Amino acid sequence: MLKKEYPFYIKSTVVLFGLILLTYILLNLRDILVPLAFSAIIGILLNPIVNKLERKRVPKMIAIILAMLLALILITGIGYFLSTQIAQFSSTIPLLTKKSAEIMTELQNWLEQSFGISIQKQVQLINEAINGSKALVGQTLGTAMGILGVFFLIPVYVFLFLWYKMLILNFLYEVFAEENSKKVADILSETKFAIQSYMVGLLIEAGIVAVMNSTALLILGVRYAILLGVIGAILNMIPYIGGLIAILLPILIATVTKDGYTTQLGILGAYAIIQFIDNNFLVPYIVSSKVQINALVSILIVLLGGALWGVSGMFLSIPIIAIVKIIFDRVDDLKPWGKLLGEEIVTKKRNHFFKSKDKTDSLSEQVVKKT
Repeated sequence: MLKKEYPFYIKSTVVLFGLILLTYILLNLRDILVPLAFSAIIGILLNPIVNKLERKRVPKMIAIILAMLLALILITGIGYFLSTQIAQFSSTIPLLTKKSAEIMTELQNWLEQSFGISIQKQVQLINEAINGSKALVGQTLGTAMGILGVFFLIPVYVFLFLWYKMLILNFLYEVFAEENSKKVADILSETKFAIQSYMVGLLIEAGIVAVMNSTALLILGVRYAILLGVIGAILNMIPYIGGLIAILLPILIATVTKDGYTTQLGILGAYAIIQFIDNNFLVPYIVSSKVQINALVSILIVLLGGALWGVSGMFLSIPIIAIVKIIFDRVDDLKPWGKLLGEEIVTKKRNHFFKSKDKTDSLSEQVVKKT
């Protein structure tokens, strides 16, 4: 039986309509989908612990509860540490506010004299920027459903994902034709491995970057060095964009609390060195996954994730696009799109890659395999 081919304009129209519909669904159901996405990732991370406990003949429900308690203890410890640091920071907020107002007045006068931008216009631009940032954060935390999802729905979803994991896997196997079962198995296996290795590597990288950030800021004499170093490491989890924001925070604190600009230059130099170490040593040898996403796609997908789901979308964007690439690489008609998302470049003249792929496992992949 001949396969009917449709004209390009019909195919492109259907694809465009599908993308518009998908965007509409993602935007309007974000309060439901964001907790589900986080829960799925957390469930995949906790699954090896649950399996290990079950192999030791721990009942399934107890194993899931113990794994979730372990995660809760870790998150609570990080939250307690940050809260103590923030408490110290809050005691000097009045001084910071006063110094910031003085610097802002000087900056406004300089902009008015140098570029002819009136103070009223500057205030208008600042208010617009603040409103835009509030809208970005508000997409995740601005509704009661979003707050409920963080504190209640995510633990419930994680428990249910782990409890019904075999039911979900069996459904995915049965919903596709039997001849595709091998591809489905490969996709599920690679997706689980990619997410686990990426998230584990990300946590290890964040810990190392936090230590380097805090050490550099302590040497430079910046106040609240540990708090800023940890916040910078968390922001660094957002590819490319987070690293830039992480540099601005200590520079702002140094500008407010210190005279001159020597410390600010020192922060720029120190963070440039840290970013070089992170990008050239930590990421390739710790975080690097077998699913590589090129820089252009990474930046675009992070921005799109932020536009759709706020800050949560920025964190979720890379794991989601990694899953999409795994699926694209396994479906014949979608393989060109998988290559477009990746980093490997193939030419017609030479049958090899310009950028050779590292065959050795990264540290995070070794940890996941041992687990």
